[in-house]
Amino acid sequence: MTERDVAASALWCVGPQHAELREADLGEGVLVETLYSGISRGTERLVFGGAVPESEFVRMRGPAQEGDFPFPVKYGYSAVGAVAEGERTGQLVFALHPHQTSFRLPEHMLTPLPDALPAERAVLAANMETALNILWDSNAGAGDRIGIVGAGVVGALVGYLAAKLPGSEVTLVDTNQDRAALAHTLGCHFASPADALESCDVVVHTSASQAGLHTALALAGQEATVVEASWHGSALVEVPLGGAFHSKRLKLVSSQVGQLPTSRTPRWNHARRLTTALELLRDPILDTLITGESTLSQLPGEYGTILNDPATLCHRVAYPTS
Repeated sequence: MTERDVAASALWCVGPQHAELREADLGEGVLVETLYSGISRGTERLVFGGAVPESEFVRMRGPAQEGDFPFPVKYGYSAVGAVAEGERTGQLVFALHPHQTSFRLPEHMLTPLPDALPAERAVLAANMETALNILWDSNAGAGDRIGIVGAGVVGALVGYLAAKLPGSEVTLVDTNQDRAALAHTLGCHFASPADALESCDVVVHTSASQAGLHTALALAGQEATVVEASWHGSALVEVPLGGAFHSKRLKLVSSQVGQLPTSRTPRWNHARRLTTALELLRDPILDTLITGESTLSQLPGEYGTILNDPATLCHRVAYPTS
């Protein structure tokens, strides 16, 4: 047993809006020394605030979660590290794991990074995997006019992928005008919710707000699909099903990364999807989605600010190397 086997430290949410570093169980399997982890702002904000509904306590468990909802709980799912033992020593891998200095996981849960993908950018893998699943659920195709309401990390990545569909016209819609530059960098147009957009073939909602969902439904054209990709936790959201909702014959579809679309399951599994997500991150332009970095030791004091700052996209956590 190494020193790390008895001294791993992790971020724990221990009460509403309160986090601290505590010792953590390493688990079983291959030892990995963490280099970076990524904060998934939307989901982790709900966990940090104790807003995970009791009905979702089991479904929301992360693969390496320790503790139980609501508190205390060790939560997170975007870690990049180096294998520290065995034949794979030194290999860079991605794992669905909370913010922790080192950990053990079964070998099949460690996905090697592709060549030319730096560990610093690989923390976006879980978000890219979600974006890929959303695009599949939307059934967006070549030439479609696509609106994405909410230019956070997931929304921006959906836009990035959708903009690569031949002939597509993709617009990121956000209340934050500063996201216009991000949209253009990713090959998308930008609009505020008040801007008039032509009727869209597909609309994706990722803002996790009631107002954003209303905007998404308003942008949808006749018989268009609206994908609700936000998770609202325990919040109750009013959905405007009056007005033109029925006459336009809109389709409101949920998307959640925990399960692949049924049309993909004959050929795809979670491992293939994650491998593909990592390959899609090889584009250096995606570094623009990393908007800040803290060390793990700084994280307890900064966590609330990071999660509640609307300017935050992906905030990266760095770990000291021995």
